[in-house]
Amino acid sequence: AQQYLQNVIMVYSRDPENAAKSCKAKGSDFRVHFKNTRETGAALKGLYLPRAQQYLQNVIEKKEIIPFVRFRYGVGRKAQLKQTPSKACQGRWPKKSAVFLLGLLKNAESNAELKGLEVEKMKIEHIQVNQAMHGRRRTYRAHGRINAYMSSPCHIEMWLVEDSEPVAKADDGGAGKKAQKKLKKPLQSGATAE
Repeated sequence: AQQYLQNVIMVYSRDPENAAKSCKAKGSDFRVHFKNTRETGAALKGLYLPRAQQYLQNVIEKKEIIPFVRFRYGVGRKAQLKQTPSKACQGRWPKKSAVFLLGLLKNAESNAELKGLEVEKMKIEHIQVNQAMHGRRRTYRAHGRINAYMSSPCHIEMWLVEDSEPVAKADDGGAGKKAQKKLKKPLQSGATAE
């Protein structure tokens, strides 16, 4: 069994363009709600690693909020969302999802350090949350009936890319824009417009 685990290749939905400047992290069958984790992951996309870690820590402490955009029905409106760049007006503080994603970010950070990448410049370029197979339990109801009592676990994958230095725009002293003369168009009657 141990040799089988050594030969398992982690398959991602897609791969980064530059594998040398990126690091990956992945986890399967996390016992955490899929919908909450999907919204939390969507809020992290595009953030730098230190900011993402601080954001999740703030969510746990209820200092910042996760906007719920897709799975928003039944979610209450929160005034704290005015502080976010999102246009959403519904949100929550999914603590368990934040804890699981913090652990995955820590794993990605270790992978980046192992590759010799600069952790401060790592940016979350791809994060994907998929539904895993439902966990089955049962709950006992009145009159001797039994109903399903399912859990909704998820798979999470992400990769971070080392952000390169932005290229400064060249200053050409205003020579780039040239005044354009309006060309006189002939009218249908044959005369020219002034």
